[in-house]
Amino acid sequence: MPLQSHLDNVALEELEKKYDTALNTRDNGPALTRLIYWATIAFALYHLWTAGFGTPVDHVHMGIHLAGLFLFIFVGFPLVKTSQSLAFQGGRWWAPGNVPLYDWILAGLAIAASLFLWVSWRGFSGFGFELDEQALRQGNPSSLDVFFGSVLILTTLEIARRTIGFVLPLIILVFMSYALFGPYMPAQILKHPGVDWHQFVNNMYFPSEGIFGVTLWVVSTVVFHFVLFGVVAQRMGLGQFFVDNAMILAGRYTGGPAKVSVVSSAFFGTISGSSIANTVSTGSLTIPNMKKMGYPGHFAGGVEAASSAGGQITPPIMGAASFLMAEYLEVPYTTIVIAAIVPALMHYIGVLSIVHFTAKKLGLHAYPKEELPKVVQVWKDGWFTIIPLIALLIILFSGYSPNMAAFVGLILCIIVGFCAFDKPATLVVPLAFLGFVFWKASPYSGEGYSPTIAGILAGLTLVGTLHRNERQSFRDLFDSFHVGVQYALAVGAASAAVGIVVGVINTTGVGFRLGFMVTGGAADIAITLAPLLDWTSLAMFDQSSIQQFVSLMLIAMACILMGAGLPTTALYIMLVAVATPALSQLGVPPLATHMFVLYYGVISEITPPVCASAYAAAGIAGSNPFRTGLNAFTLGLGKLMVPMVFVYAPTMLIVLEEHFTLISFLQVTTTCALGVFAIATAVSAFFLAPLRGLWRLLMAIGGLLLVAPSLESDLVALLVMAPVGLQQLAGLKREATA
Repeated sequence: MPLQSHLDNVALEELEKKYDTALNTRDNGPALTRLIYWATIAFALYHLWTAGFGTPVDHVHMGIHLAGLFLFIFVGFPLVKTSQSLAFQGGRWWAPGNVPLYDWILAGLAIAASLFLWVSWRGFSGFGFELDEQALRQGNPSSLDVFFGSVLILTTLEIARRTIGFVLPLIILVFMSYALFGPYMPAQILKHPGVDWHQFVNNMYFPSEGIFGVTLWVVSTVVFHFVLFGVVAQRMGLGQFFVDNAMILAGRYTGGPAKVSVVSSAFFGTISGSSIANTVSTGSLTIPNMKKMGYPGHFAGGVEAASSAGGQITPPIMGAASFLMAEYLEVPYTTIVIAAIVPALMHYIGVLSIVHFTAKKLGLHAYPKEELPKVVQVWKDGWFTIIPLIALLIILFSGYSPNMAAFVGLILCIIVGFCAFDKPATLVVPLAFLGFVFWKASPYSGEGYSPTIAGILAGLTLVGTLHRNERQSFRDLFDSFHVGVQYALAVGAASAAVGIVVGVINTTGVGFRLGFMVTGGAADIAITLAPLLDWTSLAMFDQSSIQQFVSLMLIAMACILMGAGLPTTALYIMLVAVATPALSQLGVPPLATHMFVLYYGVISEITPPVCASAYAAAGIAGSNPFRTGLNAFTLGLGKLMVPMVFVYAPTMLIVLEEHFTLISFLQVTTTCALGVFAIATAVSAFFLAPLRGLWRLLMAIGGLLLVAPSLESDLVALLVMAPVGLQQLAGLKREATA
């Protein structure tokens, strides 16, 4: 069987539709399908234009973004998703375009509610209504505000349910009930005066809080653009370039196919924040190759799922939550990117180590040399595809906004992948971009590009236009835009809906109340445990340390449990409201708190029973989904432990000057990596020779002690693991003799 090494866009789209419900929409018939297709292209081009030339004021831009979400979701997603409701059933007068009239009515009302603030912002009179400007209605909404606000709240919950399921809407309904029925809460700490429906709509509908709040703003101005960039970049050849280079780097070593999976997923994670897209794109190649080389199907799927779930924590393009984190913490996005580098490396070190030792145990070998891609040929065929990513990183790290970086990256994707001299009409794009670059470098553009940045971008544009490799058609580009918009629907719906949670938290202060409940419960546990551990005389067992550890464990468990069926973005927003007040009392830096919640939220992607990435990988591998999920969770143990490390030793995050020193950074990261490596040997039951029983347990304990950021624990770890080292050397000697 020959090596599978080529990504086919059509086949990938079919796989993505099979495993990602956000792409599995109903058949609307030829006419409406064409109309919606071109509407998604217009939607993508609108966002591309605003990223480069300026975004309208918040309520206008978010209203347009929401209107697009409502149209595409109500037309594409049925009330109840079944094979029958997805199939085209023509000739029904009450369902034009296979869309029932009630969905058309819901879409129309929702779009009107989205755009009403734009229309009524300055007030108007007519049709029997007299409306003051919005500033005068704030706090005292008119009857029209209450009507359209109610429509928006209910339809936002409905599009969230249709795209990601009922779990998030149910949680939001609990928060809404808490806001409306505050005086009737059973626990005294949770009681509050409550708000009536008019005031609730006021808080949820008017900008700055609620639906038109920071979550939807970040998604509509930044996240959407990066989702689009990831899809276009992958489909114009960057995904294939990553896979080929991963094969060159990792395919020649023990367990080659699995290591290729890890490395290619890490590369792919730099341009995609979607774990399912990552799983399907790289897994369609790596999983069959792993099975061919002798890996069990459930392990092959687990490797791909665990590797792909790292996409949301892999810089520079992390999941949507990382952009929200930058907004909440009021720091540049590059700060989040730098802070995420070492923790992401620890995740991949853990997966690679388990893969390596499992391959050793199973006696699996590398790819045959003749089946590996040739370095010169790979770079000759694909070097140009990395130009957009280079440009994006240069803009991002030069201090420009993330949406400007995404704009530059997307335009260069179009230039590099679709524009050529043998297609003269397409040269309009590079010429227009050169004009844009020089205009941004001129004194007339305000805060524009520096001469250096302008020169670099002009050079990359010329190189991207002049390369001699094959281009795709603009129809392929539009198909990429269409798929990118479909990918963005679920995250957009979730972000709009979770804005209601943010509004409730700001209105009622429930985040601080829950935070106090967490720290209070942890304090009670610490008071009980501290006397029992006094005999150790160790600082790590005093009452405050126990309270901090228990608080972290409670929040981590909440993240993992609530993550079952919740998008990472929504989970992050809800839990950070609890974690921030709880952990700030214990002296944990805000950045470490936010990263902690993000990491444990991402773990839900590979945590059974609801683990979307593992299910997609299991489908490709033809393995049991639950068993695949368990393997993925086991392989992701590094991601499970690392958040504890950077909470106790924030030096790992690099950017916190008050905590960072080079010596502490090297000590913490080195011992953490060694600890993750040691735990990998315990998980795979192999090191230099097979690990069994007590030796395996000692290696796991030693690894955990190494991961703990303390010199004392490191020394104890060496003592614990020393006998294992001797046993392994003896075992290796016996094998050599045999």
